[in-house]
Amino acid sequence: MLLLCLSAINAGMIQSVPLPQDLDISLLWQEMLDDLRDVFDVHYVCARFSHHIARLTSTRTLVAVADAEAKCYDLWLTDETGDTFQRRWTKDEAGFSYLANYTAPTALDKIERPAVEVISSRLWLETRQRLIFCPLTTEGRPFNAFPPTFLVLLDPTETSPIATQTVRQIGDMMCVFLDRAALRQEVDRHTVEFAVISDVSRTLSSTLNVQQIYQSLTGPIRQMLNVETLSIGLVEPITGDIVFVGKLFGPMFEQLPPVRLKKGQGIAGWVAEHQEPVVINNAYSDKRFFSGVDKRSGFKTSSMICIPLKVNERTIGVLQAINRQFGNFTNHDLELMQGLGGPLAAAIENANLHADVLAEKRRIETLFESMSEGLVTVNREGIITKANSAFSILVAGQAEELVGRPLKEVARTNKGDIDDLIARVINTSNGNVHFAADLNHFHTRPLPVLISGASVENQYGPVNEVILVFSDLTQIREVERMRDDLFQGIIHELRTPLATILMYSRLLREGKARQPEKAERFLGVIERESDRLQRMIRQMLDLAKLEAREMQHSPEPVWLNALFDESLPSLAERAVQKGLLFRQRIELDLPPVMGSIEAYAMTLRILLDNAIKFTPSGSVQIAAWQKDDTVIVEITDDGIGIPPEAMNNLFKRFYRAQSAVERGIAGTGLGLYMVKENLRNYNGRIAVQSTLGKGTTFTLQLPIAQI
Repeated sequence: MLLLCLSAINAGMIQSVPLPQDLDISLLWQEMLDDLRDVFDVHYVCARFSHHIARLTSTRTLVAVADAEAKCYDLWLTDETGDTFQRRWTKDEAGFSYLANYTAPTALDKIERPAVEVISSRLWLETRQRLIFCPLTTEGRPFNAFPPTFLVLLDPTETSPIATQTVRQIGDMMCVFLDRAALRQEVDRHTVEFAVISDVSRTLSSTLNVQQIYQSLTGPIRQMLNVETLSIGLVEPITGDIVFVGKLFGPMFEQLPPVRLKKGQGIAGWVAEHQEPVVINNAYSDKRFFSGVDKRSGFKTSSMICIPLKVNERTIGVLQAINRQFGNFTNHDLELMQGLGGPLAAAIENANLHADVLAEKRRIETLFESMSEGLVTVNREGIITKANSAFSILVAGQAEELVGRPLKEVARTNKGDIDDLIARVINTSNGNVHFAADLNHFHTRPLPVLISGASVENQYGPVNEVILVFSDLTQIREVERMRDDLFQGIIHELRTPLATILMYSRLLREGKARQPEKAERFLGVIERESDRLQRMIRQMLDLAKLEAREMQHSPEPVWLNALFDESLPSLAERAVQKGLLFRQRIELDLPPVMGSIEAYAMTLRILLDNAIKFTPSGSVQIAAWQKDDTVIVEITDDGIGIPPEAMNNLFKRFYRAQSAVERGIAGTGLGLYMVKENLRNYNGRIAVQSTLGKGTTFTLQLPIAQI
């Protein structure tokens, strides 16, 4: 365009109309070309034209350019000597609206203007008699980016008259330079916008942190779009509702609950559902607009651009630019938003996927580390890649020290090289591989384990990793041993009283007890052995009820004094028959305790039975008293005592101390287990103190009932 204008000047086209008093327009062109050769600022162009036109025409010259909102005008007023003064007038002060109907240079007389127009216009106040008004229009031009601009010549004198045609030519010349400056500014603006979008896109692609993604939008993007706020709403996959990110809204929303729109509700809901962007410059005139958020927050939504955020044709949310600060939203603003939409949607999706992967990784690591079984992963070469604490305990090492070592060095078995097991797991395609063996520990006995192996599938190639689970079978073996001991004990316990009953029954039948006292003695033996058999059967039934939770009733007040009066006489008689001293130290009027009378009766019977059974000579004592909010029951004997190594297993099911087995004292190993379970059901506690060969004390703490 500039080259075309220069060619036109050289050809004399601009001077085709004779100018009054030989006003040489080409001189103005040359001065402006020299002055503005490297200038691309619209305001500076206006200021220099005001200066040069005033000097050339010897007429006061005013050049006014509107701001982006056309609410104010920046003006450069130059007098005949070339002195320029810059002013800023509001739209109402300037009075240009009265001259809007003129589309060509026009000479106007002040005295012909309506009084109201003259009084309210600073333009007319600057004019003495006459002015020439020339709007610089962009109509018909290929580029119209520069804002509304006006050229005004104030009071041209009769000695230097200026034709309107000359003013038109000067205006056309100004448009050339304004076009060039505005075009350059537009290019610069696009460059800045491209740089901002490029920087934001680079930031979005380089972070997997959702908060950083949101922060990258708050500053440069909002300034570039010249909007009051940005907002992002994410679509909930299940409900389809849109939940907005509160941090982007600003302080007005800090004390409010999260902004949520139902599926299809509001403009955001419509955009998410239809996957189409919208540009709205008057929000309240749009029927799709939902004003509930404005009512709750006091925020006023006037205009917005809303675009869908899509990933693989799936809408994951919306991006909104709200309230343009100057002017209306344009298609260019929409293009900028859409340029951000793709990278933003991809960044949010990647961040969410990354968060899901991290959460799943933490779950797996927690599961891996918290499992009681030993877990270890190895590669194809049998090198440990990861091990949990339980495995470290099994092989007596530290987890961090095991990684990188061959598994066969830290887990030696009695059934060959463990690398053979790894090879079997890798080559097996139909499930897990199980392998029972003993781990050979240095300085300790072999540890029985069950090794279960499974390959970690690799969809892109052969299996490269195997996970092995080492289950410690020690407790299972111990339970099996205790079960076998229980069966043997039950068989022995049943066989002895049954054999005695059978023998004395045959003696009676064969008439071996002819004397009445002998027959009475035989019947007493049969009765005693029958009672013994009945106690064993009752204990087995009680265990079955306890396991089936049939004995676990809702807690109720239990008066222990009445329970002692009912239960202790028969137990005291048994102790006396064995030649033991039975003593009672029970506080009168004990408060009621919470529990079950059936469970507490069983507990007393088991503990006193044991005390009598394991005391060859001496005494058995029961004491009870109140302490704070509990009742203490203490059962003490002078029996054989409990070995220290048996303390940890004392309350386990089927467990019997080796000292009792060696002495031939009958038992099932279930009594103390049942006592522990009974007390646990009602928040009671039990403690034991024992000295081998001197006796044992069991102490019960029972919670007092709040009546």
